[in-house]
Amino acid sequence: MEGSMFTDYYEILEISPNANSETIERIFRYLASRYHPDNQDTGDLLRFSEIVEAHNTLKDAVKRAQYDIQHKNNSGSRWKLAEEASKRDVVIQDKLLSILYVKRRQDINDPGIGNSELERLSGCPREHLEFHLWYLKAKGWIARLENGMLAITVEGVDRTNSEPRRETTKLLTHPNHTG
Repeated sequence: MEGSMFTDYYEILEISPNANSETIERIFRYLASRYHPDNQDTGDLLRFSEIVEAHNTLKDAVKRAQYDIQHKNNSGSRWKLAEEASKRDVVIQDKLLSILYVKRRQDINDPGIGNSELERLSGCPREHLEFHLWYLKAKGWIARLENGMLAITVEGVDRTNSEPRRETTKLLTHPNHTG
């Protein structure tokens, strides 16, 4: 089964891959009765078919062993994708903190940057920035100033200084500056 075509039977049955056969049967009976097409309140033929397919594979010891190999291989690739996304998030958040750090260092009396400018400097579209800005604000590393601009906080400066140094000094140089 290809990664994109892989169906997670454990997810369909809402059970752990470590579930024993009694648990599989108990959960199957519960979900099958809930989604059976004859159930007028919660019946769902597609969901019911998925549940039956998952159950038929996981109840058979040989089929389950073969499936578990595929499940393990697919789970590894999903974890890699999640880990990769998480690393990208850290890079974006570090970049935002660095930009705001440099801005505060350049002009302590006017340390703020607007959303559009932050979007341009970070190279990150507004819809992606929203999550990161929320996170950085919730951590207390950035704050919105009275004029609506965003600026790094003392906690954000400490966080930035605790990280390995990166090339941040070139982020906000004046266009006429040649250093």
